[in-house]
Amino acid sequence: MTQLLDHVLGGLALGAVYALVALGFVIIFKASGVLNFAHGSLLLFGGYLVAVLHDDLGFAGALALAVLVTAALSGLVDRLLLQRIGRDQRAAHVATIATIGVDIVLLTDLARRIGGDLLTLGDPWGDSVRELGPVTVADSRIAAIVVSAAVIGAVFALFRFTSWGLSLRAAAEDVEAAALMGVRLARVRTIAWCLAGGLAALAAVFLAAFPAPGLERTTGQIALKAFPAAVLGGMTSPTGALAGSLLIGLTEALVAGYQTELHVLGEGFGDVAPYAVMVLVLLVRPTGLFGASGAARV
Repeated sequence: MTQLLDHVLGGLALGAVYALVALGFVIIFKASGVLNFAHGSLLLFGGYLVAVLHDDLGFAGALALAVLVTAALSGLVDRLLLQRIGRDQRAAHVATIATIGVDIVLLTDLARRIGGDLLTLGDPWGDSVRELGPVTVADSRIAAIVVSAAVIGAVFALFRFTSWGLSLRAAAEDVEAAALMGVRLARVRTIAWCLAGGLAALAAVFLAAFPAPGLERTTGQIALKAFPAAVLGGMTSPTGALAGSLLIGLTEALVAGYQTELHVLGEGFGDVAPYAVMVLVLLVRPTGLFGASGAARV
């Protein structure tokens, strides 16, 4: 029972971090119809900034600057490159492909800078742990759950109570009608991309924290595990992204924890378990857990 609780807490912490990344996918898709395949590189970029700046600025200062710079970079990618491609459905497909090119450029440069090193981010939790009843939990995992919950709550408040959130929901529902009603689509898109970039930088801190060994050049690939969470939750549903992330995090933690009992599924099944869950869910609900079927008149 203790082992199960340990895996569940680890899965919840991992799912909470995945939720930060999955929300980024969903926000960008709602605002622009683009699947941002450069999201993992933006995450790695934010983590790298924290790693190189924390000695001079301290952890809090380095994290704040990394979030701002990554948000600005993400917004510039959309404003200077993707918005020039266009805003219709065909342009969104082209822009999605363009993000692959952005990902290659960023990842190549960051991989060259990081090399084979393991970078520490100077987080205040270190390798400290605490006892919660019969379970031993790393402080970094508790921080991941608390911080992610607070940030996700703030993002949901932005959706619900701000004019930008209303504009984003209107644009996601009907772009042409939103434009006719005076919604400034370019600004809504740019803010969405900036917000997603900031969330990715924040997620990098917890993905590189203990019990992970540190930030390495492959850390950005972990963001791809949040992509199934966004898909199975419904690409236009922030609530679905949260639910999907928790499901993916729990699945990955439980499969990794009980790998010995699941050896019949093959070594390393935990790495593909998120995608297996995504496929199974989509077989039952093609639009995702919280996705809505749309109707089109032709």
